[in-house]
Amino acid sequence: MTKLDTVQNWTYKNELDFTYLSDPKTIQYLTGFFSDPVERVLALVVFPDKEPFMFAPALEVEAIKDTGFPYEVYGYLDHENPWQMIAEHIKERVANPKHAGLEMDNLTISRLNALNSQLSDVSFDKDVTDFMSGMRLIKSADEIEKLDAAGREADFAFAKGFAAVKAGKPESAVMAELEYALKQKGVMEMSFDTLVQAGAHAAEPHGATSDNVIKNNEMVLFDLGTVHQGYISDSSRTVAVGELSDKQKDIYNVCLDAQLTAMNYVKPGVTAESVDKVARDIIDKAGYGKYFIHRLGHGMGMSEHEFPSIMEGNKMELKPGMCFSIEPGIYVPGFAGVRIEDCVHVTEDGCKPFTHTPKELKYL
Repeated sequence: MTKLDTVQNWTYKNELDFTYLSDPKTIQYLTGFFSDPVERVLALVVFPDKEPFMFAPALEVEAIKDTGFPYEVYGYLDHENPWQMIAEHIKERVANPKHAGLEMDNLTISRLNALNSQLSDVSFDKDVTDFMSGMRLIKSADEIEKLDAAGREADFAFAKGFAAVKAGKPESAVMAELEYALKQKGVMEMSFDTLVQAGAHAAEPHGATSDNVIKNNEMVLFDLGTVHQGYISDSSRTVAVGELSDKQKDIYNVCLDAQLTAMNYVKPGVTAESVDKVARDIIDKAGYGKYFIHRLGHGMGMSEHEFPSIMEGNKMELKPGMCFSIEPGIYVPGFAGVRIEDCVHVTEDGCKPFTHTPKELKYL
């Protein structure tokens, strides 16, 4: 059974006339084709008992066919009304559609209104989001291989980034050097904007690489990832420049202890929230609890943030093939920030990371 067959069965079991899929990552997962249409419209429409179709900007049609998608592909020009055309293609297959599924986490209100304007008798009241998250939750052996390859690319990026670090150099220059090295290697896409943050700037966990100059006797945080055949890597390391104070070393060592303990704890049957707790308890006991201000981890695969969240309140039991990050962080405003992260996949008796850059404190 193909992935599209699985969605078709879901559509049938939920007594829907069709399911409208609009998230580009969902479409990629189901068909192998990826494109971010930006302001244009890209959709995959699945029926309970008829062949699906894809609808896309005319400039994407041939690229979709080149992936081997075996069903109809309809294109539209920029001056045409895509919603009217989508409705016409749906009604060619279902004369009087009444009930439909969609991705509520993805479709904007304006686009839902546009669909409703052309399909006024249809109730778009069944959300397929959780079902799709469940489909993507357990990775296949092929997916694991691609994630491993992306992890090797991230390890290469760390090596190049560490080699570029030097007191007096801006964070942005280090980022540029490691990304240039990746492109020379043939790795053309990052999974998110590379972070290089030095000193107190690293205490902003959702900050951005800037022209902040690296100084002696401080730490530099790297957070980066690449895309390999549609699958991503995501990893963080923190390194030292010059000498560190006892407090800086303590923050690093506590964070590392939390990360390693959580990784060693992971196995099938334990809950997502318990993994978060074993790491958080270590940071709390060391007195840095108030500086650990995010969940321990997030699911990953084709996207850098997928299901499930490794956090308090998530009682989901882990199963082999689940993939997620383990990334404790300690962020002391005005002083320093440390994050150590690997993405892992759950095995039959534990977990294995996709990245293997050493985590002992590295002095540059």
